[in-house]
Amino acid sequence: MIREDDISALDGQLLDELTTIVSAAGAAILATRAGPCATWTKADQSPVTAADHAAQAAILDGLARVLPDVAVVSEEAALPAGLSDLAETFILVDPLDGTREFIAGRGEFTVNVAIIVQGRPRLGIVAAPAQGLIWRGIAGKGAERLRLPAGRPAGAAEERMAVRTRKAPGSGLIAVASRSHLDPQTEAFLTRLPVGERLACGSAVKFCQVAEGAADVYPRLSTTCEWDVAAGHAVLVAAGGTVMTAAGGPLNYGRAGANFRVPNFVAWGDPSAPAKLGL
Repeated sequence: MIREDDISALDGQLLDELTTIVSAAGAAILATRAGPCATWTKADQSPVTAADHAAQAAILDGLARVLPDVAVVSEEAALPAGLSDLAETFILVDPLDGTREFIAGRGEFTVNVAIIVQGRPRLGIVAAPAQGLIWRGIAGKGAERLRLPAGRPAGAAEERMAVRTRKAPGSGLIAVASRSHLDPQTEAFLTRLPVGERLACGSAVKFCQVAEGAADVYPRLSTTCEWDVAAGHAVLVAAGGTVMTAAGGPLNYGRAGANFRVPNFVAWGDPSAPAKLGL
């Protein structure tokens, strides 16, 4: 069993090992573009492709070597028995976040891996394989963006840049919202804010845009899943931001009894912004 103290002692090494695993998953996704990529529809009517499964296999294989005793909750894998009583440390994985963007030929899809400790994201990695970029961070230790071609190990990064959120302006906020899942509640929330520019994007890239100061707020007031959110949440917090529920409370993870659903969230680059805006 890995405890939080163990993760703290291994932070640098573990972050690089997990980054290399995520990079391999990105390469597996891109390899499927060499030919026709089989696509299916799941029971919830969301799409899944051979690329999702290829990335899943690469991640699970890597995690079995690096963190063999830690439970993994993943979108495309059967959940292990006994997850109604999750350990205090577990891993959340989305092997291909933004499947609709992938199918449409856009490069906004990501690979997401997060370590959860006592219900909170401790470490997160978000890779955008088509862009050759990886964002990663550890709570309390900062976040960074790597330029790393998919399939290369973490140590082969061509560029490393620390990322940090920006202070929200009093007006002219930059908001990011889902390209494929914009709902009426989120639209109504955005109309209450002094937004000067709105960006549409798929996948967890939106969290990363807020983390690096390219945007100020990312709301989603419709249901999503923990594996869609946790890695981006970790990166954003490491960069100085915050993620909360629409009611302003903490967003916790490990809700097996709720099928790992997240009812809503709002991600802010500037944690003081909600109070300044009277929300």
